[in-house]
Amino acid sequence: MRNWRVRARLVALILVPTAAAVLLGGFQVFASTGAAADFARTNQLAQLSAQIGELTHVVSGERARMSWFIARNRPASGLPSVREQMDQVDGVIGQVRISADDLLLSVTGRTADQIQNMLNRLDDLVGLREQALDADLLPAASVELYSTVINDLLSVHNELIKGSQDDELFRQSRMLDSLARAKESVSHQQALLTTVLSEGAFSQDQLKRFLGELSREENERKAFADEATAAERRIFDENVNGRSADTMLFLRELVLIRATAGQTVRGLDQGNRDDAGQWFAASNVVVDSMRMVEQRQAAGIVARSEALSADERQRAYVIAGAVIALLVAILLITTGVARSLVRPLRRLRAEALEIAGKRLPDFVQHLRESRDGVVDAEVPPINVFSRDEVGEVARAFDEVHREAVRLAGDEARLRANVNAMFVNLSRRSQTLVERQLSLIERLERGERDDARLGDLFKLDHLATRMRRNSENLLVLAGQEAVRKWSQPVELMDVVRAALGEVESYDRVSIQVQSESAIAGQAVNDVVHLLAELIENAVSFSARDTKVIISSSRIDGGGLMLSVTDNGISMTAEELAEANWRLANPPVVDVSVSRRMGLFVVGRLALRHNIRVQLRRQDVGGLTAMVLLPETLLTVVPGAVPDASFSRTAVSAPEMMPYQQGPMPSMPSMPPLPPTPSMPGPGHPSLDMTPTPEPSSWFSSQFTNSVELPPAPFPAQEPVRESTQGDFLPIFASVESSWFTKPSFTPDRRESEPDPAWSSSGDSGWQAAGAVREPARGGTTSAGLPKRTPKANLVPGSAAPAPSPMPAPPVSPDRLRSRLSSYQQGVRKGRTELEED
Repeated sequence: MRNWRVRARLVALILVPTAAAVLLGGFQVFASTGAAADFARTNQLAQLSAQIGELTHVVSGERARMSWFIARNRPASGLPSVREQMDQVDGVIGQVRISADDLLLSVTGRTADQIQNMLNRLDDLVGLREQALDADLLPAASVELYSTVINDLLSVHNELIKGSQDDELFRQSRMLDSLARAKESVSHQQALLTTVLSEGAFSQDQLKRFLGELSREENERKAFADEATAAERRIFDENVNGRSADTMLFLRELVLIRATAGQTVRGLDQGNRDDAGQWFAASNVVVDSMRMVEQRQAAGIVARSEALSADERQRAYVIAGAVIALLVAILLITTGVARSLVRPLRRLRAEALEIAGKRLPDFVQHLRESRDGVVDAEVPPINVFSRDEVGEVARAFDEVHREAVRLAGDEARLRANVNAMFVNLSRRSQTLVERQLSLIERLERGERDDARLGDLFKLDHLATRMRRNSENLLVLAGQEAVRKWSQPVELMDVVRAALGEVESYDRVSIQVQSESAIAGQAVNDVVHLLAELIENAVSFSARDTKVIISSSRIDGGGLMLSVTDNGISMTAEELAEANWRLANPPVVDVSVSRRMGLFVVGRLALRHNIRVQLRRQDVGGLTAMVLLPETLLTVVPGAVPDASFSRTAVSAPEMMPYQQGPMPSMPSMPPLPPTPSMPGPGHPSLDMTPTPEPSSWFSSQFTNSVELPPAPFPAQEPVRESTQGDFLPIFASVESSWFTKPSFTPDRRESEPDPAWSSSGDSGWQAAGAVREPARGGTTSAGLPKRTPKANLVPGSAAPAPSPMPAPPVSPDRLRSRLSSYQQGVRKGRTELEED
């Protein structure tokens, strides 16, 4: 979540309470809708219960009339009343079936099972009637069978009680169930006692059942009274327990008295001999009265359930409307708050990115380009001026911007001071190096010993390399070298001059065509650039391998110089990074100290629009390709251009442009000259790393000989600068006199020595004067002269050195004293170790 955008977080922040409100509101709506549906089903059950109450009433009447009809041996005069009751039952059954079928579509579980069981019992009623009317079914059996059907009908009241969620509705449902069962008990007594009065006596089973129904009626009446309110009890007493029930209660009490006394139950009223009819009429009044109370109670339940259902539906609508209104209000408020947060944040982000990506880098670049590092820059504030946290962040970023500008100015001034120190150190070092080179040159002129002359040449070479390292400081400081050439220099001489500044140059094979020359203003920088590349190739390849320098013309102008080695090359990532740094030389930082050569090459190349790129070879090693533009090339002074040279030109390779930007991919390069494959160390970078001691090329070249290599430049014009008449050698010619002094000849040698100086070799010099030109054995593939061993030696030899005097023998006492001192020192050292 910490990587989410602010808008996403605000949306999430809005969605959480919104979702919670929707969830809670939806839950309330769902609960209200579910409660409304439950109350609607309860209302349907209440309606069905009311219809079942009517059905049980008419079925119980059919039971009483059918049992009385059977007890009188099925007289034809009693059949119409039975049929009339049966028709009445069938009418109510039709209404119950319609309601039950509708209810079965919305209820499941035990309620559905009870309703289905009730419908099955109603189907059984047809067979029961046939048995009662046409067969020999006894009165008591018919009462029991009808009672079974009625009990199944009454079980629906229990489902009405279970489905009720309202306390008042639950109370009324329990009260209705108790009242219905009490009425059923009275109706059962009516049918049972009608049969007994017709037969004249109770059987044991009938008496037991009659007493059980009495007890059941009393319990149900008590349960009804417990659930009923005072008003409901008063209504019940007025309708059921009034004077209309006195006759039934008197007859029932009289029957019980006679039955318990063992007397006959006939002749209860001497004025009315139809005891069964009298009882039936008296009990029917009570049953009808209880039915009136039951209807009133059932109607109350239906009305209550319908009202509850309507209330829940209305509540669901109200909650849904409230939730919708709340959501609209939340969305409006949160959207406004979110916009008030997002807009300044967007503005802050846009201006901060502009500062970080454009304004501040442009200012820093401007500071880098200014030499003194003094730039007055106004820092405009971010256009967010609110006093909330966003505004505070904007003001904090303004402070950071100002501090960054101040630090950039300090860094620019520091860089200017560092550059000034680099320039000062470089000029001081160059002054000392130039003095050293002048001193070495004078020593070389007066030296006659071959071994010492070779050492002086080595020293001259080391001083030349030190001068190049000193010039690296000028490149780091962004200054140009003092050495300048006014005339173009041949390409071969430029390459040889670069070799003169590199250690182990005897491993370099030159395959350069000298049909071109380098413009004078770029000679020293090209020499410096090639020296860095050659030293890198020599340092990071095996000592028994060759480094090849080759050249070729490019179509459309320009010259390609290639420096090829046989190391283990670089990885693709390192190569891409090195080429990017060559195309985009960075400012002086920590990376420059690790890859100074890479930085120097890039800066020198950028100074003259030279393109440098590294490429891996298929056989191993690296090739550094240097593309010299046509503007730096000219014909060799005094030479006629070869028309056939252009036919050997190759196509210009695609190289990276010198511009700031991301690290580019590796471009394609032209084919390279074949080189021997030899494993060796790779090239981690163009580093200015320490190199091993010089090879023995100088000593082997000059041992027992005074032959010199042909004179790696033409005379250069020194640039001098005087301060109050003092001459500073750093502003004079910085090229070693070894490369510019004329060749030694016998005639010149005779004229230069001090007349006071003489040696036994003078006759040899005079004898050597007869040969103006030294004997040579041809040239190497790199264009260097080959010497013929001992062909140019001065005749004669130096006097042999006297034999050294033998050392005096060491006396035994002195040797004994030395060994004793050594033993004492060892013991003392061991003692000190044990004490520690």
